[in-house]
Amino acid sequence: MANPNLMNQKQIIDVVKFRWLWLSISAILLIPCVAAIIYLMATQSNHAPVKLGIDFTGGTILQYATKGDVTVDDIGKIRDDMTKAGFTTPIVQNINNAGVEGASNNESGIKNIISVKTGFIDDKTGETTNKITEIVSGAVDSPELVQTTSVGPSLGSELLKNSVVALLLAFLGIVVYISLRFKADYAVITLLSLIHDALFVIGVFAIMSIFSNVYVDALFITAVLTVVGFSVHDTIVVFDRVRENNRFLAKKYSFNEIVNASVNQTLARSLNTSVTTLLTLGALYFFGGSTTKEFIFAMILGIAVGTYSSIFFASVLLAWDKEIRDKKAAKKVAA
Repeated sequence: MANPNLMNQKQIIDVVKFRWLWLSISAILLIPCVAAIIYLMATQSNHAPVKLGIDFTGGTILQYATKGDVTVDDIGKIRDDMTKAGFTTPIVQNINNAGVEGASNNESGIKNIISVKTGFIDDKTGETTNKITEIVSGAVDSPELVQTTSVGPSLGSELLKNSVVALLLAFLGIVVYISLRFKADYAVITLLSLIHDALFVIGVFAIMSIFSNVYVDALFITAVLTVVGFSVHDTIVVFDRVRENNRFLAKKYSFNEIVNASVNQTLARSLNTSVTTLLTLGALYFFGGSTTKEFIFAMILGIAVGTYSSIFFASVLLAWDKEIRDKKAAKKVAA
């Protein structure tokens, strides 16, 4: 039951009054993201909104352990030499201070792991692998091949299709649930909020793909699905409080006032949940393994923007939608 003294409590923030501010912030966040997504979809042969890693396109990853320092010029030389040798769009990265299981000298001073990603290598004789090893050896001292991972093109394509289907089914399931649990208009606004969050995360990685040559893997889809779940959970908490307060306070207060009070009522809970989650993710990002950094970064982006959207985007749209429907109803009565 709603608290009858809710409206007399101090309101920390007036979300409805400054609706254009919150919507403008969303626009500022999303416009460059959408632009980057459109650019990549127009320029890439597969029309993907981000650059896809070998998990989706198929390919081979070779990782070399080195004891010496590896510079940006060394990485550039490996990349250029591989291109000259006929390897298509090789991705060469330096993973600092990382140990890889299987390295024989893993406990004796490994400073870097050089990750070389290229097209699928069907290398029964080992000739192609030896060729890449020679190229890496020409740039750094005594590299040791410690791990090789391959994903076939057909498997990568199947994984991409399944990932897209999983994402769409998650959106559909959420819309159906909220339509049954609340109302259709609540479901539409929740869907817009989820699209808002997903576009931001995908768009940031699209920008990173353009300027930093970042490629996404299957973990990225996992991060987006997790973010969608977290975001809708936060939004439902706000909407449930709005619905409950509206049931008991609608006769005395306007819907905008009820939305404001409901958001303020759940504000501390939303922020506390998000901040504690972000602190954990921050620790994992800075002190965890380098292979999961992009996954953790996607989670950080998604939870931060999901918290924002549930408080300042979804609630504002809900109040705005009610205002528009009330005006239309008043016009019909007047007519």
